[in-house]
Amino acid sequence: MKISKIMGLDLGSVTCGVSLSDGLKMFAHPYETLRIAEEAKETLQEPLREIIEKENVERIVLGFPKMMNNDVGIRAQISEEFKVMLEAWFGLEVILMDERLTSKQATRQLISMDVSRKNRKKVIDQMAAVQILQAYLDQNRF
Repeated sequence: MKISKIMGLDLGSVTCGVSLSDGLKMFAHPYETLRIAEEAKETLQEPLREIIEKENVERIVLGFPKMMNNDVGIRAQISEEFKVMLEAWFGLEVILMDERLTSKQATRQLISMDVSRKNRKKVIDQMAAVQILQAYLDQNRF
């Protein structure tokens, strides 16, 4: 029996950061940054399917970028639409997780680790996905 994992996603307009939980669902780890071709979210379907099948993903946690005043803006609406797409594509539960300040936290963490600006740009989306997934894992002990 294969151990299942939870996937975290940080959806941007050009990239999508991917993180995965460990088998115990205690810790989130960076996995990959996927490129989105010309804002066509459909280009994410096959790469995500491959990860879901390879890593035995049971659930997806998608960043939900609410505005600081708690309003749902255009970016959050895009995440809501993407949630529906993910559920239709994979038949998995998709949970929206408040992601306010995750990119700032990820940037601060990488700076504190003395990661160069060039290298930060390569992994920032993965680190934001880690922050999103870790917040979910911390709230929901399995």
